[in-house]
Amino acid sequence: MSKSVNVSVSLEEVGGNPTRLIKKFIKKCKKERIVEEFIERSRHTKRSVKRRREKERARRNAKKAEALRNKKNGIV
Repeated sequence: MSKSVNVSVSLEEVGGNPTRLIKKFIKKCKKERIVEEFIERSRHTKRSVKRRREKERARRNAKKAEALRNKKNGIV
């Protein structure tokens, strides 16, 4: 079963700016992977392709985390 996700943004969060409101909403949707999950569920993909994508996503996230740690520690 899928998890239910409620994504909401209020005008108070963005100081009344509707452009920032839309950008923040889109960013939250991307973070929760709402669109990607819909696409995955609407089309059949082979298990091997899913595993490959998950490994690549994990590799990218690990690389980002390592870069952030290095940046915090002052390593170039």
